Formats: sequence, structure tokens, C-alpha cells
Amino acid sequence: MTSIKEQAAISRLLSFLQEWDNAGKVARGHILDKFIETNQGKTAPELEQEFSQGASLFLIRLTTWLRITYMTGCCLEKLLKSIGIFLSAVSSNRYLREFLEVGGVLTLLEILGLEKIMEEAKKESVKLLQVIANSGRKYKELICESYGVRSTAEFLAKSQSEETQEEVQALLDSLVHGNPKYQNQVYKGLIALLPCTSPKAQQLSLQTLRTAQPIIGTTHPSIVDCVLKVLGTMHLEVQYEAIELIKDLVGYDVRQALLKGLVALLIPSVKETSKLQAKILNDPSVLQLTPSLPMFLQQAAAAKAIGLSWCCPRAPGEVLVRNDVSIAEELLYLRVVHCLMAAMGNTDHSNSQRLASLTLEYFVQMFPMVAEQVRRCMGEELYQLFLSNAEDLYMKIDSIQADILAANKVNVTRALRHLDSCYSMNTFCGSSDSAHMAYVTHFQNDDVESKE
Repeated sequence: MTSIKEQAAISRLLSFLQEWDNAGKVARGHILDKFIETNQGKTAPELEQEFSQGASLFLIRLTTWLRITYMTGCCLEKLLKSIGIFLSAVSSNRYLREFLEVGGVLTLLEILGLEKIMEEAKKESVKLLQVIANSGRKYKELICESYGVRSTAEFLAKSQSEETQEEVQALLDSLVHGNPKYQNQVYKGLIALLPCTSPKAQQLSLQTLRTAQPIIGTTHPSIVDCVLKVLGTMHLEVQYEAIELIKDLVGYDVRQALLKGLVALLIPSVKETSKLQAKILNDPSVLQLTPSLPMFLQQAAAAKAIGLSWCCPRAPGEVLVRNDVSIAEELLYLRVVHCLMAAMGNTDHSNSQRLASLTLEYFVQMFPMVAEQVRRCMGEELYQLFLSNAEDLYMKIDSIQADILAANKVNVTRALRHLDSCYSMNTFCGSSDSAHMAYVTHFQNDDVESKE
């Protein structure tokens, strides 16, 4: 037999449940406010004690009302917060199972796609999905099987709240960890987000891709084009994340394609520049926008990324530290020196000139062959000006010098191949000094030919 105390507790529970059942929308809203205030942070045993071992009876009422009213948005934020108290409670596996059995995941994902629902309610929905995902691998798989990656990615791209977008990022980050069955699906979803129009969504996607890439191991071919296009953004925080991801990607199988793409961005295509010229002629206001055109932004960002992909400064005024000279050598074979000098001659965008000049300085300091080629192309006066202050060179050159840079014919690749052949032959013969001598003679012969 139950004690008088237990009977009183059961009576209170039945009275509370009857009050809920008979209440209208406003009254239920007040009940939820009180429930949230008094039960936030309680464990599952504490909730059971509060409801006389009948907490599930209230949870099922909450989930039923959610399924009936979620499309209207009635008290939706309060309702989701109340359900969250149950699902996030310590030892809440029973509540979680009960919520999932009635299609809780699908309901939460559908809320994200409804236009009439307030942003705060959608944010609470994402938080509940986080709780579910953090409960274990099988729950992450359930979310992915319910088209959760697509729903959350689309919501991240459309959301107008940065706080909500950060919650979605946390969810996607959770789904990519400890979820081997569907981690590639999450990875592809993050790549698909890169072309979206939301700068915050792009930034968060790039950040999460940096976390996901080591977990996935291999790369998707589409990531190269997507990341390179992001370099055309006017938002520096997005560009920063893109460059950081590029620095990571050079260690994977897309390295060659990535380096080729970066070098190609240093010289915008004639087709694109002709389009821009036509627009400039037709619209006088575009003069103010010219420095911010995507292709020039890509050019400047590519110059910066190339410099950071293999070397970085310790501190202002100190020597450069080599991270990976093999990357620099690959770039030389891709004619990066010619392209950097061409970017230095782009008088329409000073930042391209500045960053290209700084990156070229790295190559000149690291490779004597490059220094000689650049000196011969620039001429002694311009070259000394470059060496004295590469960063401010764009402010000191005149239009003729800019044209010299833009129309340069530097071809380090030819000299590299000649030097490689010399080294190969003399390594076989056991003489490295003669290889160096052949290298010097090669330049001397070129000088004679040019004079003739």
C-alpha cells in the first residue's frame, strides 16, 4: 500500500496534469514559464522526484503539443526549452528514447525549414539536436539518416542571426566527430556551403572544414574551386579562414591543383577584365568599387596565400622561416615569379601590388636564381627600390615601371630545368662547383644574346 505522503504526491501530479490538459494557449505558456524557472539544470532523478515518478507523463504531453502546434509557432520557444530540460538532464536516456520514438528528430529538423517560425525558436531546435547528437554515435547517425545534414546546412546559409549560426556550426562539428558512417556526408555539406551568400556561414563552414579535414583524411575534388572562389570575398574574416584552410590543404592530394589555381588567380583572364572594362565605361559610380572587384580581391588573396603556404615571418624585421621549400619549388615551376610580377604591375588594385611584392620578396631571398632573373627584368634602379622596401614599392613606381612589371617575360622554369640537368650530370661526375659555374654561364650567355 502507498503511504499518505506518496498518495498526496500522486494527487498533486494528477492535478498538475489535469491543469495542463484543460489549459488554453496562454495558460500553458504560464505553466511552461514556471516549469523552466523551477527545473532548469535538474537531473533525471530530481525531475522524477518533482513529478512523483511520473515525469514522462508530462514529457509526452509536451511532445504531443509540439507535434500539433510547431507549424504555427505557438509558445514554440518555451516548449522546446522545456523539452530541453528533460533531454539535457543527467541520466536522461529514458527521456531521450521517448522523444525519439515519437519522431522528435524529424520535427526539430522541419522547424528549421519553416519560414514563419521565429529565429529564437529555431535556435532552441538546433540546441536540442546538439543534445541528441552528443548522446552517442547512433543518435548522430539517426540525425544524418533523417536528412539532418542538408536541413542544418541550408538553415546555416539562410539564418540571419550569428548566434544561431554558431549553434549550427557546433551541431555540424559534433556530427563530423565520431560518426564514421556519415562523416563524408557532413564534409560534402560543408563544402556545398562555401558558395553561399552569407559571410558568417562561409566563415563557420571554413572553420569546421579545417577540423573535419584531418578526420576525413582524403579530399573532395570540388573543394579546390570552392575555396579559391571564396578568396574573392570582401570580408577579411572569411578570406582569413580560406587562406588558413589552403595552408592545410597543401598537405593533401589536391596540392598540385591548389597551387595551379592560386598562380592562375594572379593574372585575371582577358575575358573577365574586358567584362569589367565594359561595366566601368557604362557606370560612372563603379570607379569607387573597382578596388573591391572579386577578381582583384582574389588576386591579392592568392598572392598572400602563396606566401603563407610555404613561409612565414617570425616577427617584424626578422628573417623568414621556411616551412616547406618543396612547395616553393613547385610554385617556381608553375611560373609564379612571372605571375607575381604581373600582379605587381596592376595599378588598379594597390593591395594586389603590395602583397605580390611581399611574396616575391620571399622567393628572391630564398632563391638566388630568382633574384637574378628579377634583377635582370626590373633593371638595377627598380630592383634596388624593390629590395629597399618591397611593401611600399607600389607607391614609388611610375607608370612605365608598372608596365614593365605587368608585361614581364620572366621564365624561371627554363633556368630551373637547365640547372637541374647540370646538377644531375655533375652529381654523377662528383662536382657541384661546376654545376654552379654552368648556372652562372647560362645567365651570362643570356645577357650576351639579349645585347645582340
